[in-house]
Amino acid sequence: MCRHLGWLGRPRSLAELMLDPPQGLLVQSYAPRRQQHGLLNADGWGAGFFDGQVPRRWRSAAPLWGDGSFASVAPALSSHCVVAAVRSATVGMPIEASATAPFTDGGWLLSHNGVVNRDVLKGAEGAESVCDSAVLAAALFARGVESLGEVIAEIGAADPAARLNILAANGSRMLATTWGDTLSMLHGADGVVLASEPYDDDPRWVDIPDRHLVEAHDGEVRVTALGAAR
Repeated sequence: MCRHLGWLGRPRSLAELMLDPPQGLLVQSYAPRRQQHGLLNADGWGAGFFDGQVPRRWRSAAPLWGDGSFASVAPALSSHCVVAAVRSATVGMPIEASATAPFTDGGWLLSHNGVVNRDVLKGAEGAESVCDSAVLAAALFARGVESLGEVIAEIGAADPAARLNILAANGSRMLATTWGDTLSMLHGADGVVLASEPYDDDPRWVDIPDRHLVEAHDGEVRVTALGAAR
């Protein structure tokens, strides 16, 4: 129900990652190419980045295309690790900045592309919003993002209708899952991009199969299948 993007590598500006690409998050907010659920992502946007070891965020409930202040500042904001998203709200969920990814526990930045029944989520106290993505983020933080693959498999078994594409980063490591929606990877010498869909037509983009976990760390990337919950 959204489009998200993560970067881990050399410092790059938020404009370079989100606004400048011909099919970047700015364009995906009104004309996504691969989105399977919903037509627009106009219910908010968020950009999270690491300032050293400190995660910082800029979030809004307005469409990304209408935020001139961010467009003017984004070229000056650079980081080696970024998590950003544009949002298409699940029906019935609030449209507010606190419901917009990325969410944080002070160490990780996390985005959810999908939908989940909040009744199956345990240990989600302290969620930033009552929306399903915020409650899911709180549950994942409580369980430990390092166990992302295992926890997503458990939640998917409890809610077979869930779509659970997660993107998370802590400044030195980036994790992502595919569970019901698209994810593509561009891995180069200067770093790795994980995105709901390619932001340009570079032939090096690789599509990640459904129900897989991606782990990026120290310039290396590992992709493994997500098994059924035990």
